[in-house]
Amino acid sequence: MPQQPAPSPRRSERTRALVFATLGFTVTFWAWSLISPLGPHFVAEELTADSSLLVAVPVLVGSLGRIVVGALTDRLGGRFMMSFIALITVIPVLFVGFIGQYTYPALIVGGFFLGVAGTSFAVGVPYVNRWFSKESRGSAIGVYGIGMGGTAIAAFTTVPLHDIWPQLPFIIAAVVLIVYAILAATMMRNPPGWQPVRQSLISTLGQTLSIKLTWQASYLYALAFGGYVAFSVYLPTFLHNDYDLEPADASLRMAGFVIVAVIARPVGGVLSDRLGASKTLGVAYSMIAICAIALSFHPLAFIVYTSEFIAMSAGFGLASGATFALIAQRSDPARVGSITGFVGAAGGMGGFVPPLLLGAMWSATQDYSLGLLLLAGFTVIALLITLWIGTNPPPPTAADAASDGDSTAPGTTDHDKETHS
Repeated sequence: MPQQPAPSPRRSERTRALVFATLGFTVTFWAWSLISPLGPHFVAEELTADSSLLVAVPVLVGSLGRIVVGALTDRLGGRFMMSFIALITVIPVLFVGFIGQYTYPALIVGGFFLGVAGTSFAVGVPYVNRWFSKESRGSAIGVYGIGMGGTAIAAFTTVPLHDIWPQLPFIIAAVVLIVYAILAATMMRNPPGWQPVRQSLISTLGQTLSIKLTWQASYLYALAFGGYVAFSVYLPTFLHNDYDLEPADASLRMAGFVIVAVIARPVGGVLSDRLGASKTLGVAYSMIAICAIALSFHPLAFIVYTSEFIAMSAGFGLASGATFALIAQRSDPARVGSITGFVGAAGGMGGFVPPLLLGAMWSATQDYSLGLLLLAGFTVIALLITLWIGTNPPPPTAADAASDGDSTAPGTTDHDKETHS
């Protein structure tokens, strides 16, 4: 018997789903970033001579963990996974606050499990995706991406609260996580018509890897979000070395770079709905490539190199938002969680190599030009991938037709056939 299309959710229901998903992303990313601002403190307390490993461990776990969490979201639903991740994150938050920050090994262990909080990104994307029609998914997922601002909350509040009482930032974060988990468990709803993937986790991951879009979007996001992460971390050093800026001044420029990218991300989603994700990505990658080439000539005028960095930041933000709009527009909704997991992991990992490469180049040549030209080259590859995707539009899926209320669509999607076979 044909399956009837799910009723379209009311606007208030979609809004509530988007608000709760964005709040969950924000508070978990706040928790995920608690260790990083305290790195200099741990060095001053002689817990370690270098805080880079302390900062890297949660990021690595959070990035790679998205692969599994994205697949689990397709199986268990966004409502359960978001509240579960928020609640389970309370344990490492309190562990780091009361035990971990006094011994280096305990801090590493706490940071490892704190990485779980960073996997929440792979929950919200498929959850939000299913609540909205194909024509508005880019905008919705772009708004959801604002939750990455949770890292800014940690950056601005952790140290001042720690100076008042070392446990205070961790207690506040834990309380917020618990309150959110309770509210999410009671007030969030899974999207109308959502059904869990019944395949085994291994089969789901294997099928996701066989989808060409998974690899294409992973490269695009590794460059876009990875570039944003890399410059947000390394830009103060870059500006200090290449332009002799004082550390405080360079840090303020970095803050401006981050703000522009965060604002541009939802704009990328909105433009993807109006112009198409491929066109938006094409514009974004063109901006990045042009700015990278221009910066490789080391412009000395303040207004010139500042404008180029700002434009590059906007390009990274636009591309980050448009990549997930691309996934939402061109993939089976039942696979969005799994694809998001891999793509999110690629983005997180993409931010680690560039700072190491730029640092090595500066040590060897006292110049960043080659690194910027390499960025331009890799961006051109992303542009070519985007153009290729844009010239090969996929046929509409039955799942999309059902979600949009198309009465002519078949009642059973390919995903339904898989899960009932």
